[in-house]
Amino acid sequence: MSATADHAEERTNPAARLGFQPGQVVQEIGYDDDVDQELRESIEEVIEGDLMDEEYDDVADAVVLWFRDEDGDLTDALVDATTYIEEGGAILLLTPKTGRAGYVEPSDISEAATTAGLTASKSVSVGKDWSGSRLATPKAAKTKR
Repeated sequence: MSATADHAEERTNPAARLGFQPGQVVQEIGYDDDVDQELRESIEEVIEGDLMDEEYDDVADAVVLWFRDEDGDLTDALVDATTYIEEGGAILLLTPKTGRAGYVEPSDISEAATTAGLTASKSVSVGKDWSGSRLATPKAAKTKR
């Protein structure tokens, strides 16, 4: 029964769908008033702890990066985010959906990820206003089985 319950949770909980695991240390960058609070809470529920803020100065298992078009250079933001994560960790890049203020073109995300040395997976809807792209560091891409 628990396997069925776990599978059902993966379908309904976006954080579980995105690959977050209990016990992970997840740093959050780019928090502002417009972020999806339900997604934040679901990540904290899955990791069984609080998201670390931008002041966190240790290594994290993953980074949640909220990024809007007006936030500056996406490549720089991604390169900076990789300095915070464990080898093989992932960055969940969250950008506003099409038509929302701060929308980032998918081609810009792909180009920035490639330039930053990350491997992008497909984008997924993670809420009413946000899309997410799971970006893997080179070590994670190589160790995938």
